[in-house]
Amino acid sequence: MKVLIFGKTGQLAQELVAQAGDITVEVRGRQDADFTAPEECVRWVETTDADAIINAVAYTAVDQAEAEEDRAHAINATTPTRLAEAAAQRGLPFIHVSTDYVFDGSGSDPFQPDDPTGPLGAYGRTKLAGENGIRAVGGNYAILRTSWVFSAHGQNFVKTMLRLGAERPALNIVADQIGGPTPARDIARACLSIARALTNDPGM
Repeated sequence: MKVLIFGKTGQLAQELVAQAGDITVEVRGRQDADFTAPEECVRWVETTDADAIINAVAYTAVDQAEAEEDRAHAINATTPTRLAEAAAQRGLPFIHVSTDYVFDGSGSDPFQPDDPTGPLGAYGRTKLAGENGIRAVGGNYAILRTSWVFSAHGQNFVKTMLRLGAERPALNIVADQIGGPTPARDIARACLSIARALTNDPGM
């Protein structure tokens, strides 16, 4: 089996390659596929010999997205939707990673997949637009919502706390958020497992 992965240097993309095992991977990073240029990315789906597509690219700068919502929308919504459309036209499974920011954060119970969405900021709005676009295309797809991703790669909350903990005798951290820290390794394994399952049984 072969999987086309969009993303190369992010936490998830690196773990997808590391966890691939007997799955052959074709990796397309930003030097190959500019996610602000959808058609540039679509050509890789149109010409690949892969059996499934995994999108590990996202605009994740939550605060910066408020000033760059158009750019965030292109990366998080427009291009993923076009990739899903190209994958559907070829009958290829498309796996996309989204976020808990599509919800409004209210309440104290864990969110369920069918709970009403209500993003409060630009980042969440663009990720929800991506979800909706992929659903509208149809085809053979899966969307995973994740939160608080961490790994040994890149920057994340866990690494920041470990660094600051080694540098300072005490830390002051905001206490107004509750989340589920999720290893990028586990997300990668889930994406690869879903890709294999959807390839073997498109009607599941």
